[in-house]
Amino acid sequence: MMIYRRRKNERKGFTETDYARLLDAAHQQLGGPIVLVWDNVNTHVDALMRSLIDARPWLTAFYLPTYAPELNPVEAVWSHLKRGLGNLAPCTLDDLAAVIRSRLKQMQYRPDLLDAFLAHTGLITNPRST
Repeated sequence: MMIYRRRKNERKGFTETDYARLLDAAHQQLGGPIVLVWDNVNTHVDALMRSLIDARPWLTAFYLPTYAPELNPVEAVWSHLKRGLGNLAPCTLDDLAAVIRSRLKQMQYRPDLLDAFLAHTGLITNPRST
């Protein structure tokens, strides 16, 4: 997680290289192919990112339509997280970041919740076959 503190020359988000490192680490940890569904953020669709994706035969990327938050399960994750932060009054940005990390980690252990985020998009009606 990156924390943007509005400092001079501070990056606001991931670069293409940061995404490539993240995907490489995920591939190494998971040990299998990765299917990536991305929105149209400029770093996701530019030529450098496309070449980084093409260089990884284990990676398949699909892109959502230009503006389609209803198709992006990440939007449901953030919505769920933000609803749970409504009455929180952290003292510092670091305190807020710690709570967000903790709550995202808790979500990771709730496959039913993650499945619901996917099902909510309508793209997958039965995400996990048991």
